[in-house]
Amino acid sequence: QVQLVESGGGLVQAGGSLRLSCATSTSITSFDAMGWYRQAPGKQRELVAVLTRGGSTNYADSVKGRFTISRDSAENTVHLQMNSLKPEDTAVYYCNLKLIPRTYWGQGTQVTVSS
Repeated sequence: QVQLVESGGGLVQAGGSLRLSCATSTSITSFDAMGWYRQAPGKQRELVAVLTRGGSTNYADSVKGRFTISRDSAENTVHLQMNSLKPEDTAVYYCNLKLIPRTYWGQGTQVTVSS
């Protein structure tokens, strides 16, 4: 049973920074891909950033240059560093880990950016 525990969300002013973390009970190097999604009220869940086992990354256009996804293999943790936050970044952020064919989701952490 893979468990994911997210942390790091909160309230921040526009232009500020937050760092989200997703800790897993399983070796992070086991997963084929690690990612972060977000869902704003009334909107569909969307991909924010993904990091493959091989080290490739992909970001949503709206966060390129501001967000960085990384992993800490020693701590079995995936991070999302979010800088220059905007009010439109307000959403519940979900950690997502893929071990094909399975997908695992975190419980979500709220990020609120005030203008």
